[in-house]
Amino acid sequence: MNELYHLFLRTERERNLYERARNLAERFQKRARWHDEHAEFPFENFDDLKEARFLSLTVPKSYGGEEISLYEFLLIQETIAQGDGATALSLGWHLGIIMNLAETKKWPLSVFERICREVVEKQILLNSAHSEEATGSPARGGKPETTAEHRSGRWVISGRKTFTSLAPALDYFIVSATIQETGEVGNFLIPKTAAGLKIEKTWDTLGMRATRSDDVILENVEVEEEALVEMLSLPKAKSHAQGWLLHIPACYLGIAIAARNEAIAFAKTYQPNSLSHPIAEVPEVQRKIAQMDIHLMAARHFMYSIADQWDRYPEKRAQMKEELAAVKYIATNTAVDVVDLAMRIVGGKSLFAENPLQRHYRDVRAGLHNPPADDITVSIVAGRALQ
Repeated sequence: MNELYHLFLRTERERNLYERARNLAERFQKRARWHDEHAEFPFENFDDLKEARFLSLTVPKSYGGEEISLYEFLLIQETIAQGDGATALSLGWHLGIIMNLAETKKWPLSVFERICREVVEKQILLNSAHSEEATGSPARGGKPETTAEHRSGRWVISGRKTFTSLAPALDYFIVSATIQETGEVGNFLIPKTAAGLKIEKTWDTLGMRATRSDDVILENVEVEEEALVEMLSLPKAKSHAQGWLLHIPACYLGIAIAARNEAIAFAKTYQPNSLSHPIAEVPEVQRKIAQMDIHLMAARHFMYSIADQWDRYPEKRAQMKEELAAVKYIATNTAVDVVDLAMRIVGGKSLFAENPLQRHYRDVRAGLHNPPADDITVSIVAGRALQ
């Protein structure tokens, strides 16, 4: 067993999930460079995930899913990210949304049950489409400029969404829109087959290129009245604690672990002619290796501890918003630091396109811009302390 996991795999079920994810990650690792260089969605990876029944891991058992815990979810995310960060982050949105809906029961039961059964039987994909050019991150509470108008018992939706991860692979889009008649904001469940919905390839980024977080354009998209699945309260920044969002820090820690492993393998084998031994025996290299592992220990034990508390004590969840945000803050900044240390160990060779470290370096930068942003975390933690 990987020495990084001997303290974290507590049960036979967790070991089984880890091994299933590890086997997939090994396949994904071989494809990661191509998907990154071409900025193409990893459809092959998701075919493998569907065959392995991973898209229904968070579906409740009553609907045929595995109903994994938050802790188990993070194990899977962290492991898959070691193979391909973009695949892990994309998968995390889908699995996390289902986990959150199962917990909060915000959708009409009939709709949620139908979607769950489609996920189990057909391994369909869904994700939210909330961000917009004018509003920025929905976590900051901006009101969507996308509109929904009620006409003759149907909804007509028009607008443009940005940062829609998995856009070319989605079967359903959860679109936030301002209802024209009332000014309220709702979430609408829209199938990819809806007339007037199209994807525009806009995702040309430094990191996480294979998530294909393209723009979604809605031009007078008509959907049934039941498409309105949830009314949203604003500002979003004051929302309830959301444990499922820990899939984000788990993903970036997984990328950092991949960088750490790459650097250690290099240090054990690289021996310049100025030395009589590999650079792994150089004290400064050992110091950097120790720094990587100490940073990872602190972040991972914190993350898994909070996930365990979330699972064990549902009655405490409402008071865990600050801890959840702090996990993301610490984990993503740790990931940046660990990848930087890994590149310092490997040196100039880490800059070559064929070296995965340069991809890890670019991918972990994206974590700083996933919700919640560092300044929001600082604000809410300080706010609780100063109450």
